[in-house]
Amino acid sequence: MDYENGIWVFGYGSLLWNPGFEYSEHQLATLHGFRRAFCLWSIHYRGTMAAPGLVLGLDPALDERCEGVAFFVPAGAAAAVHAYLQERELVSYAYHERLEPLTLADGRAVLALCYVVDPEHSQYAGGLDLHSQADVITRAAGSAGPNSAYLENTVRHLAELGIADESMAKLHELVRLRAQHGVAPPYEP
Repeated sequence: MDYENGIWVFGYGSLLWNPGFEYSEHQLATLHGFRRAFCLWSIHYRGTMAAPGLVLGLDPALDERCEGVAFFVPAGAAAAVHAYLQERELVSYAYHERLEPLTLADGRAVLALCYVVDPEHSQYAGGLDLHSQADVITRAAGSAGPNSAYLENTVRHLAELGIADESMAKLHELVRLRAQHGVAPPYEP
């Protein structure tokens, strides 16, 4: 990776509310051809091997787009931030690290470092409907805390940024209702 001109990093999930690195610029950005989805089993941060949780991934979807935040990391810090992100995001190699074109809110087009889910990986959970996702998220917890807190933080920050994500909002409501009842009720189609 070329660090000479700095790097852009795309945040669509936990990077929105917990980037974990310094940046000199950030703004809303759109990534085409992907959707934000709870499509990855989490056995480290939001679940365990015995009781996996779910975390977000950029799931390839040709006719969709994902809105998030692009963070610019200047040249002097780019290599260290990249190493940090590799340690954080590639813990089980369920993501592909790729440079993807983003459209920034100010109209600029940039290439950004993105972590795209690998649909061939054993942790891929792309076929779960929202009710099944809600059941998992309501019950799961891992070393970084409850799975529901991950969803809550993401939904709250999307709202603060003015990013509408109907799927995340519906999932959040399903988890809230399950938590209100104390357990995840059986799935009823």
